[in-house]
Amino acid sequence: MFYKDERLALFIDGSNLYAAAKSLGFDIDYKLLRQEFMRRGKLLRAFYYTALLENDEYSPIRPLVDWLHYNGFTMVTKPAKEYVDSQGRRKVKGNMDIELAVNAMELAPHVDHIVLFSGDGDFRPLVECLQRQGVRVSVVSTIRSNPPMISDELRRQADNFIDLEGLRDVVGRPPRDPMPGETNSDDYVPAK
Repeated sequence: MFYKDERLALFIDGSNLYAAAKSLGFDIDYKLLRQEFMRRGKLLRAFYYTALLENDEYSPIRPLVDWLHYNGFTMVTKPAKEYVDSQGRRKVKGNMDIELAVNAMELAPHVDHIVLFSGDGDFRPLVECLQRQGVRVSVVSTIRSNPPMISDELRRQADNFIDLEGLRDVVGRPPRDPMPGETNSDDYVPAK
């Protein structure tokens, strides 16, 4: 439930939202996403959180980060850490939970409603704390994937749960085909 005069802020856990949309078989059109929530209330801020591999010559997420930055999103990034796990596989770690939580707590006195785009159960205490400050919290993720992309405790804590599948027709677009020379079809691409 949204109210037109409500001051809104979006907090997007980039990798989590990407994984949820991918599990449902579509890509997010961020221009449409921003427009949808501007329509639902007075959108004050739209934060997008992601870690970046700084040592790569070309990061697949860089075009999206640049596009979002130039199109009204507040970008919060940090360098991802690369390591090799016990099986010798190359892994990338770049958790942005603390940055998102701190920003949400700072902004809480200035908003009526926060929309969290994540299914990560680690955010349940944040949602509870925001609610104690009088902020309504909606969580956007999905239970329609197998397995569900949202933790049950986060979904229960939220004032409102919005299944990403229900937003498909409003903010979704078909997944794009890889461009020539691309080896990873999981790359982020900015919506135009």
